Amino acid sequence: MLRGPGVATVRVRPRRACCRGCRTTHVLLPVVALVRRADLAEVIGAALAARAAGAGCRAVAAALGRPVDTVRGWLRRFAARAEVVRVAFTVLLVDCGPDPVVPAAAGSLFADAVAAVVGAAVAVAERWSVLGAVSPWLAASAASGGRLLAPSWP
Repeated sequence: MLRGPGVATVRVRPRRACCRGCRTTHVLLPVVALVRRADLAEVIGAALAARAAGAGCRAVAAALGRPVDTVRGWLRRFAARAEVVRVAFTVLLVDCGPDPVVPAAAGSLFADAVAAVVGAAVAVAERWSVLGAVSPWLAASAASGGRLLAPSWP
């Protein structure tokens, strides 16, 4: 069970697949989930976007209905990896965009990383319009293999 917006929950049953290379099974997460997180990627993304807009962790936690320590953990993890995330998603934006427009500096490294994630999602949507409208945070989860907040990515 993953926690959605407010008190909603989403039931997921991750599939398993056998890897031919290492001959072990691996859990395949859907794009709505991030590795080792109990909340949907969109909920975590909403917290990151609110922080980039200048909200504090207590205000973000209250707005999302999550414990302050949980939200603080997301924000700290993302802040610690903001430069790596910014670079990875800026490269994705430039590689995928038909006519890439790199986001202007947003005032902080955290906000720049969030802008790069959103910009990359827009570039992917423009390039492959057949996919339809996809949330920037679902696109970020897919692009990072669910490891957006994991120390092992990229």
